Amino acid sequence: MIRTLVVDDDALVRLGLTDLLDGDPGIEVVAQAADGLQAIERASAFRVDVALVDVRMPRMDGITATARLRALPQPPRVITLTTFDLDRYVYDALAAGADGFLLKDTDPAEILRAVHLVAAGSAMLHPAAARRVIDRYHATGRTAASAARARLDRLTPREREVLALLAEGRANADIGERLAMRESTVKAHVSRILTALGVSNRVQAALLARDAGLVG
Repeated sequence: MIRTLVVDDDALVRLGLTDLLDGDPGIEVVAQAADGLQAIERASAFRVDVALVDVRMPRMDGITATARLRALPQPPRVITLTTFDLDRYVYDALAAGADGFLLKDTDPAEILRAVHLVAAGSAMLHPAAARRVIDRYHATGRTAASAARARLDRLTPREREVLALLAEGRANADIGERLAMRESTVKAHVSRILTALGVSNRVQAALLARDAGLVG
């Protein structure tokens, strides 16, 4: 069962998301929060696997809350869910540690799929957000590629294999099956990769791998 936290200052949005998530037999909403500060409190009080976090909220915005959530001793994975697909929201959310970025008009089935994917260790971006990430990649060009390749030089050959599969969006179990290793070993490799690359989550590692040309 995937334990989720719904964070939004609009009570109707919280209600709608809660009804949607609770309708999935594999997902349970264990808490709700109306702002970033409440989100930190609720995530600390309940064991949360995935938090769905709005961007614009009073007291503490969703970007700051995401960074704080990811810094908890038992950090939940975070999906940013917002009405606005502004460039700075996409980049700031990913930089803060979000594993997913969706717009609130995303099809309900896709929101449920995102929760399952993120809980399993994968990532999911709304097509509009993915387009912005790609455009930024094209804009940064060779400089980003050169810097990314230098950072990947810190990895062992085995870690590069794991990173390549991670960048394809594969979950730990799938990576383990393909590389003939236990899932716990894959998790250890992923942890080491994130530390070596100086990134906080799989999305950032995958973007770095693509910048470096490790995957197409």
